[in-house]
Amino acid sequence: MRILIQRVKRASVTIEGDVKSSIGKGLLILVGIEDSDTDEDIEWLCGKVVRLRIFDDTDGVMNLSIADIDKGGILVVSQFTLHASTKKGNRPSYIRASKPEFAVPMYEKFIEKLSQMFGKPIQTGVFGADMQVELINDGPVTIWMDSKQKE
Repeated sequence: MRILIQRVKRASVTIEGDVKSSIGKGLLILVGIEDSDTDEDIEWLCGKVVRLRIFDDTDGVMNLSIADIDKGGILVVSQFTLHASTKKGNRPSYIRASKPEFAVPMYEKFIEKLSQMFGKPIQTGVFGADMQVELINDGPVTIWMDSKQKE
């Protein structure tokens, strides 16, 4: 499982002209799922997300997690293109990305576990929908994580 975390001042998902979800200060997380992903991958990534210290403390040092800041929100959007392979040619291959039959339940488990660990509801996009994601990246702070590499 791969995620791309972006610290944001605000973010939203619009589908067919209607805003589906939005947050103020917090994290926008893009999630890519592959067939080898397990509940352990979800557990590891969600734990990292809620404990990741990327928000400024009173001294301006990135020392606080999303759980430590007031009114912080999380917006999660499915993103199969995180598993793009560009090894051959110029057209990316998405063969590693899971089909919806596997990916949807894993995506839902990710959101449920993240909400449980965060202690608040998680805002989401709609799996497989044509979405417009708007954000104001704060910093910018953008962090890529892969549960298979655990770096």
